[in-house]
Amino acid sequence: MTQTDKTIAVVKGLIMDGVAKANSGHPGGAMSSADYATILFSEFLNFNPDDSKWFNRDRFILSAGHESMLQYALLHLSDFITIDDIKEFRQLGSLTPGHPEVHLTPGVEATTGPLGQGFGMSVGFATAEAYLREKLGADVMDHYTYVLSSDGDLQEPIALGAASLAGLWGLGKLIAYYDSNKIQLAGPTCKSDCTDHKMVFEGMCWQVIEVDGHNHDEIRAAIKAGQAETSKPTMIIGHTTMAKGCATMEGSHKTHGEPLKADEIAATKEKLGLEAKDFYVPADVKEAYQSRFDGMRKEAADWQVALDAKLGKDADFATMWGHVTKQRSDLKIEWPTFTPGETMATRQAWGKCLDSVMDSLPTLVGGSADLDPSNQTLNFRNTYGDFAIDGYGARNLAVGVREFPMAAIMNGMQLHGGLLPFGATFLTFADYCRNAIRMSALQELPVLYVFTHDSFWVGEDGPTHQPIEHISSLRLIPGLIDLRPADAMETAVCLDIAMKQEKMPSCIFLTRQGLPVLDPAEYPAVVDGPRKGGYVLKDCDGTPDLILIASGSEVSLALDTAKLFKRKVRVVSMPSAKLFDDQPESYKNEVLPPKVTARAAAEAGRTTLWYKYVGTGVVLGLDHFGASAPGKILSDKYGFTPENFARMIREKY
Repeated sequence: MTQTDKTIAVVKGLIMDGVAKANSGHPGGAMSSADYATILFSEFLNFNPDDSKWFNRDRFILSAGHESMLQYALLHLSDFITIDDIKEFRQLGSLTPGHPEVHLTPGVEATTGPLGQGFGMSVGFATAEAYLREKLGADVMDHYTYVLSSDGDLQEPIALGAASLAGLWGLGKLIAYYDSNKIQLAGPTCKSDCTDHKMVFEGMCWQVIEVDGHNHDEIRAAIKAGQAETSKPTMIIGHTTMAKGCATMEGSHKTHGEPLKADEIAATKEKLGLEAKDFYVPADVKEAYQSRFDGMRKEAADWQVALDAKLGKDADFATMWGHVTKQRSDLKIEWPTFTPGETMATRQAWGKCLDSVMDSLPTLVGGSADLDPSNQTLNFRNTYGDFAIDGYGARNLAVGVREFPMAAIMNGMQLHGGLLPFGATFLTFADYCRNAIRMSALQELPVLYVFTHDSFWVGEDGPTHQPIEHISSLRLIPGLIDLRPADAMETAVCLDIAMKQEKMPSCIFLTRQGLPVLDPAEYPAVVDGPRKGGYVLKDCDGTPDLILIASGSEVSLALDTAKLFKRKVRVVSMPSAKLFDDQPESYKNEVLPPKVTARAAAEAGRTTLWYKYVGTGVVLGLDHFGASAPGKILSDKYGFTPENFARMIREKY
């Protein structure tokens, strides 16, 4: 038995023991991937053993997140987690949750669980590396991104969408390993898939190498070939056996999601040459595994010395490095001003904001899902070019009609660090992005989602393109900031809020139709009010008789409606329900005094969530699909007029 064989056997022992102790987990795939992952970690992966966040480390993303015990075993051998952490697999408060979580466990680069998204995020990691290598130099940024994927990963279309972009962009430092054990939870993959992945990935401009995933020499040669190919990403297809090494259950789909029985574990350990001990890690295995550590420590130290020297002698580099390393909360952004009374769609205001700040924010990288003119990113694209197509220093990501991959790529870019990623599409297509948006919030990633065409005012494109439930649905995601500005002024403030977040992603919802630009002289609160989510935009003398609450395009409707009443009316703009809900009770009661029960709200979408602000009051909204017609005709048909809103209120109060 070679030292590598012994190390892999120990890794498999930890996988079996960890899953068995938890009585929960996925041992089979972890064992079939163990040969590749152990060789990658012990012989190729470059990192700093003393600093899991070293900036120029290789990134490893376990897209097959259910194989988490494999990663935890390797992280233990790296001394990032302890054997006690391994023993607490899947237990409350442990560093070893059921699927890897980036904010919990040292050495974990991404939270993976929903299949396919880890693969998509790996493309984001590699994108960030390529852009920063171009801007900072290969002496500062020059690492590989490795992703381990499974049959289930590649059955999720997001993986293939992201892979197509990786091939187009020639991300030569992205190396994917596909553990093709041909088993998934329900049984053999042949029952649900006939894809020739070699043909598919070669057709998407990847280098594809097929290996016996248990042949160590073939694995090493494939990784080296992947590193040598600089113009294409590499897919290594490892043909493996599920639960490789098991005494009697090799190849069984039952090992995918069930712990092995005690007698099977005992027999397997005997077959692998392991001692009959739980969580057995002999000293010589750990010593051999860590034989490269001193060399990697020196490399990291030399890198830091070279970085410090470069900062001292290259002013342009020092400026760019400052942008790359600056905390988002420290950003100083000069937003454009707008002319009061002018009519402007908030999507146009976003475009003007983007044009105004793009030169001063060189780490702002993103694009639109094939909707550049509509999403107002066309000038950004024309100014800075398409990433990879026009060079790796270009900043526009031309992702095509790939909303879900776009969102996952943004997450990967943010996880990599150093960039300010954004992505844009129509709000109705937020459904395609939704699970990646959820993963943004779960991973505490402050990415910016720009959603234009935010209501039935889209008009002639009809109900397929008119969002109804989307804003309410997104508001249900914990830790996600909703931003629906009332005009151009609020748009700039909302963007400032989003750009300066450290941990929360933001969705900004923007109109197609023009809206009047509010005058700060008449409405001074518009300058900073949005930062608290909801604020008094127009007040009355004394205690109001009626409070009107609105977001986005309906704020101007509320202002016009207020003019139709002789009683005292307060108008509250609420661009962000999340930010308002996070305010102290004292502030919320100041804006919405509990004793004022006559309340009405308006938003061009589902009504349900607004009742928490109006109680049994009036909500003007839309609880049905739209229709194909000009927006103004639809607004009359659906009652989004001051006269109808006032009528509804008078009938109630």
